[in-house]
Order: sequence, then C-alpha cells, then structure tokens
Amino acid sequence: MTNSGALMRAIKAFPVPRGSVAMWWFGQNGYIMKSPEGTLVSTDLYLSDSCEGLAASLGLDLRRQVPILIPPEDLEVDLYTCTHNHQDHTDPATIEGLRHKDTMMFLGPHPSCDVFRASGVEEGRIQPAWPQCLVEFRDVAVHGTFALPTDDTDLNHMGFVFQFGSRGPRVYVTGDTDYTELLVSAARHKPDLVVTCINGGFNNLSHWEAADIVGKIGPKAAIPCHYDMFADNRVDPRQFAASLKLRAPGVGYQELGYGEPFVFSVD
Repeated sequence: MTNSGALMRAIKAFPVPRGSVAMWWFGQNGYIMKSPEGTLVSTDLYLSDSCEGLAASLGLDLRRQVPILIPPEDLEVDLYTCTHNHQDHTDPATIEGLRHKDTMMFLGPHPSCDVFRASGVEEGRIQPAWPQCLVEFRDVAVHGTFALPTDDTDLNHMGFVFQFGSRGPRVYVTGDTDYTELLVSAARHKPDLVVTCINGGFNNLSHWEAADIVGKIGPKAAIPCHYDMFADNRVDPRQFAASLKLRAPGVGYQELGYGEPFVFSVD
C-alpha cells in the first residue's frame, strides 16, 4: 500500500457532517472537496511536473515545489473540474494518467473540454461550463462565475461557486484572474467561503487585490492559494492575512496544509 493510496482511501472514508464541506489542498489551485453525501469534487488538480519545461527558454523556474500526494492513477473523484486551460490547471499529464476517468464527470470551459477529449475522456463524460452556467451533480450545484483572463493564450477563464447540499456551504473558487470589479458579481451566489489566488505574478490577483474583492463579497472566511507551486511565482500567504485585516476585517483567514482535511460548516 502506498501513502498516496492511503490518502485517497482516507478521503473516501472521511465523514462530513450535514451543513459542512470537507476540503483537501494539493498545491496551487488544486483541491478535493467532499459533500455530506460523499460526493467528491476536484478542481484544477496538477498532479505532475509537466510545467517544468514550459518556460525554460525564458529562464523561468516552473519546476514543481509541492509533493505529489496522490498520483493520477490513484485519484478517485466523481466530478473533475477545471477553471481554464493553463497547464497547471488543466494538466494533460494528470488527466491522461487517471485510471478511473471512465467513471468521472469532467467539467470546464470549452478549451479544457478539448484537453479532456485529447486525453482520452469519452464525450458523454464531458460537460462544458461558462460564467453564469448552472450544473447540478448529485447533491452538488456548480455555478459558473466570471474571471478576467490573465493573458491571450486562453481567453476562457472562469471560476466556480460550489454549493454542497440545498442548505450547505457555498465555496467560491476564483481560478486564475486579473483584477476587475466584475469579480464581485460572484456575490449573487452568497458564498460562505472564498478560495482565491494571491500570487500577483502573471496578471493574477495580488494579495491586496484579492483581499479587496473578498471584502466586497463578504464571505465568512477566505483561503489563499496559487502562491506555492513554482519558485518563480511564489508569495508569502501571510501578506494576504494582513491585507484581509485592512480590506476585509470581518472575514476570517484560513490557511490549509497539504493533504490535511479542513471542515467548513455554515452552522
């Protein structure tokens, strides 16, 4: 038995109280979330080191800095979602390595759907998504939200608000996005928890911009991400914690550890 297999089994066995969601972070924007009914949803899992050579010619270091806690072949989720087509979010190496992709549903904007198809996912398991769409899957409702593309290599960025049960928590995942007041439109879904990029590099939200958006949305708590995977795209998450105190003083700060369960409740 491998440690990675043990972690996947632990996630599948983990009890989630009603009115709650359990979350596990795998670095960058990669999460697994579990509903009280046991539905497993992932977003933007990057479980390879495929980005290493992408920017080598530019002198950028995109070697993976976070351990791969679950290799693709051990992953078992019900709904596999991607916010956009950048390789650290819709990763062909991860998707091609999934042994259970014939039992998963795959959700994302159309360029991500193209990667799903090219990586061997059958058409009937692919669901396109876009801002303002609504996709219902078992006891999880997925609302598409707006995101501002960070460069012209992919103009189809989006975020998601995941609602776990009819009265359960709503989790807003920004995905990669540049700053715009339009991000506040996610407030219409009344998210309880915001998971936001804070790295600032490559046109993503900075910790200060992320705190400003979070303050205008008004969730109970916020989680920083997308600050840890690559040496040339890192920031200290404590800067986001400090920015929240100034821009969103009523919002709690929550920093996750890799592969450690975090339970968030609306009660």
